[in-house]
Amino acid sequence: MDLSEGSVNFGQINCIDSSKSTTKGEFSNNVDELTLHPKIGSMFNDGGFLRDTIYKSIVTRLRAAGCVFAEEETQLLISVAETPDALDAMVDERAAGLPLEHVIGWAEFCGIQIAVNQGVFVPRRRTEFLVRQAAALAKQGAIVLDLCCGTGAVGAVLAAALKGIELYASDIDQAAVRCARRNITSAGGLVYEGDLFEPLPAKLIGRVDVLVANAPYVPTEMIERLPSEARKYEARVALDGGPDGLDVQRRVAAEASRWLSPGGHLLIETSERQAVQTVEVFARNGLIPQVSSDDDLDATVVIGRKTPSIRADTLDSPDPDRK
Repeated sequence: MDLSEGSVNFGQINCIDSSKSTTKGEFSNNVDELTLHPKIGSMFNDGGFLRDTIYKSIVTRLRAAGCVFAEEETQLLISVAETPDALDAMVDERAAGLPLEHVIGWAEFCGIQIAVNQGVFVPRRRTEFLVRQAAALAKQGAIVLDLCCGTGAVGAVLAAALKGIELYASDIDQAAVRCARRNITSAGGLVYEGDLFEPLPAKLIGRVDVLVANAPYVPTEMIERLPSEARKYEARVALDGGPDGLDVQRRVAAEASRWLSPGGHLLIETSERQAVQTVEVFARNGLIPQVSSDDDLDATVVIGRKTPSIRADTLDSPDPDRK
């Protein structure tokens, strides 16, 4: 799996950030070309009139509910539903506002199907840029740590792309940890439940080569302006970054050097507007920062390198009140 820029077929309909791309060509406008579950298939093969009527009625309902990609979502729901009753239930949930990924139980991320439980943060397309940056820095056999892992999408893709890495992840949200274990355990990774570094084994101190963190960075006062799918159906702890959006980033950066190997890297997703402050946070904590961005994905990542001269055993545990 090649994660170099431009070589991956990224794809998903992401209802959270209203983005769309596909991995297997554009969704067909012809329902006949969809791969259907046998019970659904028999219903759609009863005749063109019935098939078209059902398809158009779902599209109309989703469009009325405000779904930006009603046609594509309809085809996806039809293709994954196992029974007519299941299709009805899924359409009901989506029309009520439940994120598409929560309705179908997965999201496509970097060309990989990632399990997404209800209530868990849905992987965003922009985070595919964070994955690419991490993959470029990780070597075979590297120790990779995915903090604030959510579904574990970042770690799962890195494990698929970089054979032989030693993967660890953590999240404070119990539902996210359960979901991440579905996605990461099969790749040989370990997922811990707890606050940032707190639950991790001490053996990782000073040995992490690549530390990725898609920490929450939405300022508290901006939460109410998020799309309803995020605001209502994703865990607040996965969104709220404190008054300026940088609270969790500060805590990650404050401890990063203690866990990183000499020359190791910390990568944090942030916004273009916050990048300057994130760079300052990195520099204050002894990391050499640089900013990478992707205009097409509206993605910004700050990368900090630990200087080889800093040894973990010379660092004191950070002051929890440090800003």
